[in-house]
Amino acid sequence: MITLKKHTSQILVHILFWMLFIFVSLSVFSQYYWRENPFLQYLSILVVIVYVNNLLLLPFFIKKRLYIIYVFVFVAISFFATQLYCNVFAQCGCSIMKCLSDYLWQTLVPLIFFSFIWMLYRFLEKQDEVEKIKQEHLEMELKFLKSQINPHVLFNNLNTIYSYALEKPKETPELILMLSDNLKHVLYESNAKTVSLEKELQFIDNYMTFQGIRTEGVKHINYNKSIQSSEKQIAPLLLICIIENAFKHSTLGSDISVSITEKNGVLECVCLNDYDKEKVTTEDFKIGLRNLEKRLQLIYKEDYKLEVFKDEVYKVYLKLKLH
Repeated sequence: MITLKKHTSQILVHILFWMLFIFVSLSVFSQYYWRENPFLQYLSILVVIVYVNNLLLLPFFIKKRLYIIYVFVFVAISFFATQLYCNVFAQCGCSIMKCLSDYLWQTLVPLIFFSFIWMLYRFLEKQDEVEKIKQEHLEMELKFLKSQINPHVLFNNLNTIYSYALEKPKETPELILMLSDNLKHVLYESNAKTVSLEKELQFIDNYMTFQGIRTEGVKHINYNKSIQSSEKQIAPLLLICIIENAFKHSTLGSDISVSITEKNGVLECVCLNDYDKEKVTTEDFKIGLRNLEKRLQLIYKEDYKLEVFKDEVYKVYLKLKLH
């Protein structure tokens, strides 16, 4: 569709130029009869010169990067075409310089104009190709970053189900259904650029349930949500990076607080956890958050804010403008 529009626009530019050019030229040479007008006779040759230049000469010399040679060829074509017009069609009998001063513009104007149009559309095509390559690169990078998240989520959930099956086998089927929902979200729904906030939060709810079971009696979890509109769209698997990091690096007997709020299309996620400053290095925390930062830059650009505070507790604050 885009290619068709470009071709249509080029055709319209060519038609409009030739109409205007013929009108101006005939108004200049109004003393001639239409049938005897030397410009109209020369026009067919001029059209051939212009499109041979556009279709053969320009692509060849530009591709070979023979710019100086092309300039000489361009000048030679303009000179001899003007002499042809002056001595054969107009038969003015004037000198070479007089001929150039009076008639050179009629050869130069279409040649220069259509050369410029050719280079302009070529530049636009190159820009489209660059944008397409960038988009493909971004999509590949996003898929790679998401693929780094998925195994961690699945591994933790499977471990939880395994341990729960040993202690409370009758309640295991419900956890398997929850894991099934999460698998569906990770393997299928997360391939989309965005998902509804409702689906993403359901995924988080299930994950928090798993963590509540896995860390029961070991860690205290405080999970709060306040959502104004669950139909808003969000890039999948963003929040899980922050939440999973909190559970991974929190200490035994510590508190973990997760708060997610959405109001007027702005989502805020605050995650706090205790951590052992001596055992856990800064690099341990940064692995997941670095991936999150890359995804945020690729998807949200200026519409996000990510802050990390390392005091008595480790705090991560994320603010997103939802689409």
